[in-house]
Amino acid sequence: MNISSTILHEAVESISKLPGIGKKSALRIALHLINGNVATAVQIASKIKDLENIRFCNTCHNISDNDICDICNSRSRNRSTICIVENVRDLIAIENSQQFNGLYHVLGALISPMDGISPQDVNIKSLIDRIEKDEMITELIMAISPNIEGETTVYYISNLLPKRIKISLISRGVAFGTELEYSDELTLGRSILTRIPYNSVNEIF
Repeated sequence: MNISSTILHEAVESISKLPGIGKKSALRIALHLINGNVATAVQIASKIKDLENIRFCNTCHNISDNDICDICNSRSRNRSTICIVENVRDLIAIENSQQFNGLYHVLGALISPMDGISPQDVNIKSLIDRIEKDEMITELIMAISPNIEGETTVYYISNLLPKRIKISLISRGVAFGTELEYSDELTLGRSILTRIPYNSVNEIF
């Protein structure tokens, strides 16, 4: 891309590193900020720099401003049910559906030997430790994208849980192979409400 200004060129290069933004879109954004919106650019840069202060909840691994996130700290949440999600994007999608009032646990990844992701690379141990320490927890909702990696992860976790724990799957309103974060909120909310019991023997292999 032929740009006369080195400053603009470097800005475009930086913006285009964001997911889903190509060089043309990055140029359009940079020019918008230049044309009378420099104050907005400074504000955006400041907020992006503040991301350095983001923490991850010591309990559920959600993003947080403190050691424990607001969801885990809330006294109004149903503390007997934990919704298991792959990433924070999925957690936000479920929260936006306004159909779940329990707690969460963010795995951070799914087991995928083909990609070199083993159970030790996933936040599974902290989940098991959490369940063993808290007798109030009685159900896990496996709100994980319905694909091979997701099914493998659910199967692995189910074999580590105490027998007192009920395991549920989100209903198949979410099609197999679909990434959870791209499901519409209505479908996702209904999938949580109409969750089904999980049978590790019948679900996999």
